[in-house]
Amino acid sequence: LQGALITPKVTPRSAITDPKAFGVHLECIASYDGQPTTRTALLLMAYLFPRPGELRQAEWREFDFDKAIWSIPPERMKMRRAHRSPLSKQAIKLFQDLRRITGNSVLVFPSVRSNSRPISDNAMTTALRTMGYSKDQVVPHGFRATASTLLNESGKWNPDAIERQLGHIESNDVRRAYARGEHWSERIKMMNWWANYLDRLRAGDDG
Repeated sequence: LQGALITPKVTPRSAITDPKAFGVHLECIASYDGQPTTRTALLLMAYLFPRPGELRQAEWREFDFDKAIWSIPPERMKMRRAHRSPLSKQAIKLFQDLRRITGNSVLVFPSVRSNSRPISDNAMTTALRTMGYSKDQVVPHGFRATASTLLNESGKWNPDAIERQLGHIESNDVRRAYARGEHWSERIKMMNWWANYLDRLRAGDDG
């Protein structure tokens, strides 16, 4: 049977993993003068690092800003399991500022053509290209690789907490059986640290 099964080819996502370069990237996004929904979506990709589709199709009812939680329903998750994400004060402000613009829509990021449809797959990609970044430098999905790399390199956080935040599920059955919860308390601290870290990078402090 050798060769009968095809192993899926994993394509690495282009991402910026140098802290100083990522700080410059964040400032470019913040200065982007295109659609505010697209600019906010890109900033939230950096702060929260969800999968692009999870963010694009988000609905306002999924957010509890008082408890600082975003609850993503299972049908939008890759592994079809509901996922919760802690929200930093920076992320909450971005959402609340956007709500003044799109709050009348069910969707957080409605298309300019229809309130019933989210922004397209290409909206964030086109914005990145407009800023001068090539597909070999960064793609929307690459924000996840950036966060994973920099969080792990910081040495401050349990790798399992980082994986849970990314919405990954342990592939090893035994290890998954013994994985302890969702590391929720640590993830709250981690996401707040991450948001503050990004603010420092954007200000030019990569230390």
